[in-house]
Amino acid sequence: MKQSEQFYQLSPDQILQIAEEEGFEPTGRFLQLNSYENRVYMIFLENGEAIVGKFYRPQRWNITALNEEHLFMDQLKAEGLPVVNAFDLKNGDKIGKWGEMFYCFYPRHRGKMPDELLIDDVKKVARTLARLHNVGEQQDFFHRPQLDGQDYGWDDLDILQNWIDPSIEKDYLDLATRIINQYIDVSQDFEFQRVHGDCHRGNLLNNGEEFFFVDFDDSLMAPVAQDLWMILMGDEDGSLQDTFLKAYQELRSFDRKQLVLFPYLQALRVIHYSAWIAKRWKDPSFPQLFPQFRSYNYWAGELDALRSLSLQF
Repeated sequence: MKQSEQFYQLSPDQILQIAEEEGFEPTGRFLQLNSYENRVYMIFLENGEAIVGKFYRPQRWNITALNEEHLFMDQLKAEGLPVVNAFDLKNGDKIGKWGEMFYCFYPRHRGKMPDELLIDDVKKVARTLARLHNVGEQQDFFHRPQLDGQDYGWDDLDILQNWIDPSIEKDYLDLATRIINQYIDVSQDFEFQRVHGDCHRGNLLNNGEEFFFVDFDDSLMAPVAQDLWMILMGDEDGSLQDTFLKAYQELRSFDRKQLVLFPYLQALRVIHYSAWIAKRWKDPSFPQLFPQFRSYNYWAGELDALRSLSLQF
C-alpha cells in the first residue's frame, strides 16, 4: 500500500491496535478531532482517562525534523512553561512508526479557546510567549523550515504555477514576486530563531488557570514577529498591541522595528496557504473542503488580499 493510501485509509482497528502495542488500554471508543493536515484522534482508555493520538501526514517531515519539534517542547516544559508533551513510547522516543507513517500520543489536554482576549488575558499570553521565545533562542532548528522567502515564498509560487486562474495569473505572480523580494530584503535586518510558527488563537487554550499553546507542528526558524502578528490577529485598531508588547518586554526585549514585518508575514501566509491546499489536492477530503479553490472567485479574492496587504508596506 502506498504511503498516502495508508494515511487516507487509516482504520479504527489500526488506530486502536497501535495504541495497544504502545501499552495503552483503549476501550474501543474514540473520536476524530479536527485536523486537516494530520489525523488526530481522542482515544478513551479503560482507566477512565483519554489520550490523543496524532498520525503525521506521510512525506511531510522526516524523523529528524519531528525530533526537533519534540525536543523544543521538552525544553519548554523543562523551563516551566505549560506545554502538553508527547508520551515516551516503547522505543524510548516520542515518535513511533507504523509502516511508513509516524505517530505519537499525548495526554488529553483540557482547555478552551478564548472567544476574546481581555486586557489581563493579553498580558498573560504575552508573558507566556516571551518565555517561549526565550527558550526558542537557546538553539536553532537545522531540519525544519526557515521563513526566509524560500520555504515560505519561492517554493510556494513554484507549486501554484498551474493552479491560479489564467485571467489573473500574471497579476498574482507579479505581486507575489514583489512581496517575496521585499520581505527577503527587509527580514535580513532581524534575527531568526525557533518559534511556534502557527500561533493563532485556535492554538491557544485556557484551562481556567493559565494559557498554553498547543500544536507545534509548524514550528520553524523565523523572526519572533511571526508569532506576534498571529496572536494579535483581529486587533484591527491596534488597541491591544501596546499592552501586549509592554507585557512581553517585561520578560524579553523586543525590537519594535520588527512590526514592519507584520503585513509581509501576513501576505506570505496567504500565499503559503494556497500552496498548502494545492499540495494536498490529491487527498480525497481537500476538494470537498475547498470546493472554490479552482474557481476565478477564489483567486480574485486572494489577489485582492495581497493587494490590500501590500498597501501597508
